[in-house]
Amino acid sequence: MAWLLELRLIRFFGFYLAVMFLLSTWVRLRQYATIVRLVRSMPNRWPHLLVLVRQHVHIFLTWGTVLPLVLLLLIFFVNLLASQWLWPQADEFTLAQLASLYPVWPIVLVCSLAMIAFDIWGMVRVTAINQAQLEKYFDQAEYWLRSWTAPMVRLFTLGRINPRQMVAAEVRSALISSSQMLNSTLWWVVVQAALRIACGLSLWLSYALGPWLHRVN
Repeated sequence: MAWLLELRLIRFFGFYLAVMFLLSTWVRLRQYATIVRLVRSMPNRWPHLLVLVRQHVHIFLTWGTVLPLVLLLLIFFVNLLASQWLWPQADEFTLAQLASLYPVWPIVLVCSLAMIAFDIWGMVRVTAINQAQLEKYFDQAEYWLRSWTAPMVRLFTLGRINPRQMVAAEVRSALISSSQMLNSTLWWVVVQAALRIACGLSLWLSYALGPWLHRVN
């Protein structure tokens, strides 16, 4: 167990972040691949639907989706300043040194457990995208947007049924739902980043306050 006491906590924290990044990317590869395939197919397979989607692209450009991203960048900027300028020697801080700083144990433990639990929960909740189902919906929407039968249906129903207007409404509703999901995802990323930085800061503050805590004790 002697090797465990010599574990460099700040360096291990960086290693943990790198491993979690790789694991998170790996569990989301299927999602990324599905989205890329759908986007690449839209110009050739669903051109009319693509035109309709572009008309409602402003739905994504709201403070609800931009603000979390801005906060995320701010958090990482603060993290960069703290890690590169304030405590450049913190890389030598070991578990043995932390073990002698009794007052900071609860803070480091709570921050570390919260970060690990949130990271694990974030990977477990990843679900696969049903590409076949989405392609079916896209095909139906594209058919009504380009087919000559859509105006005929509207004519014979005296305007009570307008397939193209119904498709436009469904597309707008889907984009609003996607925008809300994006907003939720961005806030989740902000919380995840905040917990990771809180864990890192708890280690860095333990290192910085170590000499003072030893004098007090």
